[in-house]
Amino acid sequence: MSDTPAARTAVHEEDIDGFGTVRVVPVDPAADIDLIHSWVAEDRARFWGMQEAGRERVLEIYEYLDSLTTHHAYLIHRDGVPVALFQTYEPEADPVGEYYDVRPGDFGIHLMIGPVSGPTGVTERGFTATLISVFLAYVLQEPERLRIVVEPDARNAKAVARLVRMGFTLGEQVDLPEKRAQMAFLTRGEYERGVLAGT
Repeated sequence: MSDTPAARTAVHEEDIDGFGTVRVVPVDPAADIDLIHSWVAEDRARFWGMQEAGRERVLEIYEYLDSLTTHHAYLIHRDGVPVALFQTYEPEADPVGEYYDVRPGDFGIHLMIGPVSGPTGVTERGFTATLISVFLAYVLQEPERLRIVVEPDARNAKAVARLVRMGFTLGEQVDLPEKRAQMAFLTRGEYERGVLAGT
């Protein structure tokens, strides 16, 4: 596939009053490599763990992810502009599953917000929370997914605080090969109560 992400078929789409249209689009490694590499190479993306990786290495990583049935990568668009990279994984098929007690129905996610520069609105209050809410709505459409698992770098205090605000419960810190991670969890019930409460 060599199309642009904006023209690609979305797996999920929401029109949000006062925010715009948010689309969840599968990553095409060959078509998206320049965008993704430019994002992961920035200092602000240091917690993503690919800052030193060259373009070919990043392409290799995303081609490998694209070959798996247990891991997926998506670009999130707001009104046609890519603003974030989300990834999902099944913990029992991922190295992180060796570091915590995996439950049936666990489903892992990663998030990286795109660069602040440009007309993306990244600095808007509630911007990241809105994107995460859209992605959680997409992920939890599958009834067998009972608990969302995240493991940000424990040094990334901003990301950890955001997760707590969104209703995640912090677990233990674990030493993964690439980082000390803060485990955090959000059950389907906690998510649904939060939606009903308007959080």
